[in-house]
Amino acid sequence: MTTNENGKLPEHIALIMDGNGRWAAKFGKPRTEGHKKGAKTLEHICDEVKKLGIKYITVYAFSTENWDRPKSEVDYLMKLLRKFLIKNKKDAMKKDVRIRVIGDLKRLDLDLQNKVRDIETATENNKSLNLQLAINYGSRDEMIRGLKEIITDIGEKKIAIEDIDESLFDKYLDTKNIPNPDFMIRTSGEKRLSNFLLWQLAYSELYFTDTLWPDFTVKELNHALEQYKLRNRRFGAVSEEE
Repeated sequence: MTTNENGKLPEHIALIMDGNGRWAAKFGKPRTEGHKKGAKTLEHICDEVKKLGIKYITVYAFSTENWDRPKSEVDYLMKLLRKFLIKNKKDAMKKDVRIRVIGDLKRLDLDLQNKVRDIETATENNKSLNLQLAINYGSRDEMIRGLKEIITDIGEKKIAIEDIDESLFDKYLDTKNIPNPDFMIRTSGEKRLSNFLLWQLAYSELYFTDTLWPDFTVKELNHALEQYKLRNRRFGAVSEEE
């Protein structure tokens, strides 16, 4: 796999890490083991993405709908997130990785909110890779929150209705100042977006694989990226070949 210097690789990958529970069931393990193995897989994939020169990766870590899972599983996921943030703060500084969290953090426990702010502040000047963790994130929720802020700012005369366009709306989303994903990968065979980055993925190339997330390897990532390089991105226009 060539580096990103020639522009043939995406600048930004979005990743739906699906299949942890099914992986655990496949091996007769509790679902928590699937999530644990999935967290390790994410670390390996981020290392490869950084090596390839891809600057941004946004991963769907915990959706607004995931609260409906069994309490024991939700509690474990929050525990795993705490451990991830603590462990990866040091790793991120060593590897020059900037970590940001998108989503509505108000539902998280206060100590977890503080850990998020701590790692965001500590890594804000890192440049080699930008890792966005979508936590308590849902795209519809994000757009509604953004719309409420726009309405508030109109009421306070900070902006006018006539100012509203796509560029302005972008600035009210959790992903402001982050380029839209060029490429979205979803594992486990499901072929839907599941309320993930609906606005931002409007013109992204989509890739689906039957591989369960804990089994997703660097080799399969590189295969997906080879497929991306074959795509002809037109953004609604007609290509020269047509």
